[in-house]
Amino acid sequence: MKKQQFALLALAMFAASSWASSRTVTLSVPTMDCPVCPITVKKALNKVPGVLDAKVDFPKREATVTFDDAKASVDALAKATGDAGYPSTLARNGK
Repeated sequence: MKKQQFALLALAMFAASSWASSRTVTLSVPTMDCPVCPITVKKALNKVPGVLDAKVDFPKREATVTFDDAKASVDALAKATGDAGYPSTLARNGK
């Protein structure tokens, strides 16, 4: 009986991990106008549950964000930057 329970638990864990996937998007953040702005944008993005990585490119006025799409969304990312004073829109959609 224990082997069956273990097998079911292993299967459930595998299935749950396969449902969620990471997604990478690039947000356009045109209102960043000073070298300190990216720090605020990055902090705001990293506070969104499910964000795995956030990189902000000041010269390009863009943020590239990798997140768990079961926990976060592009709308949540845009809301976070907007609430921090830096409205953003989807520039590029990655994997």
